[in-house]
Amino acid sequence: MVIGGAGFIGSHLVDRLLADGSAVDVIDDLSTGGLANLADARSVGGTIKIHHLDAASGECSSLIGMRTPDVLYHLAAIPRGEPSAHRLAAAFATTVAVLDAARSHRVPKVVVPLPATVLYGRPANRDLPLKELPLEPRGVRGVIARAVIDLLKVYRESDNVEFTTLALSSVYGPRQRPEGGVVAAFQAAAVARAAPVITGDGRQTRDFLFVDDAVDAIVRAGERGSGLVINVGTGEQTSLRDLWSSIAGLSGKEPEFRPSPDDEINRFAVSPMRARIHLSWSPWTPLADGLVQLH
Repeated sequence: MVIGGAGFIGSHLVDRLLADGSAVDVIDDLSTGGLANLADARSVGGTIKIHHLDAASGECSSLIGMRTPDVLYHLAAIPRGEPSAHRLAAAFATTVAVLDAARSHRVPKVVVPLPATVLYGRPANRDLPLKELPLEPRGVRGVIARAVIDLLKVYRESDNVEFTTLALSSVYGPRQRPEGGVVAAFQAAAVARAAPVITGDGRQTRDFLFVDDAVDAIVRAGERGSGLVINVGTGEQTSLRDLWSSIAGLSGKEPEFRPSPDDEINRFAVSPMRARIHLSWSPWTPLADGLVQLH
């Protein structure tokens, strides 16, 4: 079962699970995802059922009880971007409801991907690429993400609900909306022949992970890494200036630079070492190859 399965990462996860021969239930309220993302999944065959539901509802809990999934993938724990306080509170309430349903209906395993950038604060350059250091939540989204991990630990200790949390670096790929990530935003700007807006001087770096690689780690986490927080990234840093050059080429317009807030992350990358050990996973898509697939 994939909660948030009509979203960017969720729809790619559904495609992968169907290709592996799994029967898949998708739960999505379609507030940010769209059925168009599941067009391939609905056309290639396989057993897929799509439920337009609020994951916090009693109806969703009943559905989990009826379908008895082997693995529940919760991809709606943290809203993207700069969500309102209401959206953040609602997302956390949804996670509580989802985990309580997993407890009530004895779901064996829950997998929750979270954004690594909000879990690790502003790391020092000497610590990059980051291994699984003590969490230092950044901002309200980081506090919520940390609270989700704490909840998972409580349900594991008290009710034997196994979990794996994946701290994902910056995921990109087809189907991502321009507001969903910097790669998609730059791609949209390049197509429109517009100047992208960069907060900061463009020298800040991120660790860009192609969506197929991310999905492979998520699927592996369904069977491995119980009770762990595992970083999933390439370990490679790419500056935003270099990213724009790679996407737009020589014909691209010069970015518009705006002052960065005090909590802006200057440099960031996460090590895949623990993922190699516990998930037998390594990234395989170089950034240049992933960008080609956006066209």
